[in-house]
Amino acid sequence: MIRGPRAGDAEAICRIYNHYVENTIVTFATDPVPEAEMAVAIVSATARFPWLVWEEEGELRGYATASEWKSRCAYRYSVETTIYLDPEAGGRGIGTRLYGELLAHVRKAGHLKEVGRKFGQWIDVGYWQKIFR
Repeated sequence: MIRGPRAGDAEAICRIYNHYVENTIVTFATDPVPEAEMAVAIVSATARFPWLVWEEEGELRGYATASEWKSRCAYRYSVETTIYLDPEAGGRGIGTRLYGELLAHVRKAGHLKEVGRKFGQWIDVGYWQKIFR
């Protein structure tokens, strides 16, 4: 089931996100996020941007978010999206359904070569664009 995040979801969101922080290059964060910090971030972000979670049999299995892309005022209508799944929830279409709910259509807008470095390797970043009118 797709729904908005609830106050008690911070622990599960941290568990999912911190797996990627500690084990992958998917996020450029290098330090795990504490639950209290995530709880504040969820409340702050959802006041302005959509966040969605996938709940299955009472367990949170993934989440998708939109957030501020750049802090300058002229960028206020642009967002960055992201999705994270419980490692055991991959390959079942959950990510596709979460992202599909977050964005109806996405198109490639750019590819930045070697803009981040983590675990001793350079990492590329891709950007997509959806225009809402």
